[in-house]
Amino acid sequence: MIDEKRAEAAFREYTARFGLDNSMIRHKVEHTIRVAENCRQIAKSLCLEGDSVELAWFLGLLHDIGRFEQVRRYGTFIDSVSLDHAEFGADLLFREKLIRLFPAENLTEEQRVLLETAIRLHNKLVLPADLDERTELFCDIIRDADKVDIFRVVCELSFEDRIGSSRELLKEAEEASPEVMECVLQHRCVPRSVRKTRFEGRISHGCMAFELVFSKSREMAREQGCLGRLLDEYDTDGKPLWNEKERAQLRVLREEIERACCLPI
Repeated sequence: MIDEKRAEAAFREYTARFGLDNSMIRHKVEHTIRVAENCRQIAKSLCLEGDSVELAWFLGLLHDIGRFEQVRRYGTFIDSVSLDHAEFGADLLFREKLIRLFPAENLTEEQRVLLETAIRLHNKLVLPADLDERTELFCDIIRDADKVDIFRVVCELSFEDRIGSSRELLKEAEEASPEVMECVLQHRCVPRSVRKTRFEGRISHGCMAFELVFSKSREMAREQGCLGRLLDEYDTDGKPLWNEKERAQLRVLREEIERACCLPI
């Protein structure tokens, strides 16, 4: 059994070392707590037993643990110019033994391996085909839970708070390339190597909806309302957020999500 109060206290104590006056750190803590709760809700919706629900919550709490050291070292959340935060976090926890900071004394070896694998894979474009059924289930839970809150993060946080000091790496808005729009029509996520502009980043975030696995995840995304805001063509004052071609591409994405995911937005 996971002592959730002790686990969250350990997480908050660890992350406080990186300075909660840093908005990137502060928002990542908030994201983590939300993802952990999303994991719990998804696990409950699948009628998993008590220990499995707690393990899903704990996975959410640990999934982005590599982000904090990533920001301290590199000042950015962009993996391509720093490090793979999922691989790094799994290494910190299970190879450098950071897991000892958490009340994980009663975890079985099977649970430890499952947590390490799911953390290591939570940001990958495609899961390996050879995962066992239980590991794949937990990978799907954390990936869905993460995506649902990423919709919120993209809508509510500034570019700098979400990404860090690497804004110049992305061009300003231009219409999405044929390669990006092909991903939309094929109902799949956009590879990092394909997206080059801030607008393509927005399309990419929307495409995450195609790969939500569980009906509970789609329900949470719908109730949260951020996916619709992410695809808005106009600001709250009625002014266009994008040019005409970009707005047309957003409409295509919205229509494909509603059709493919049965997710009215």
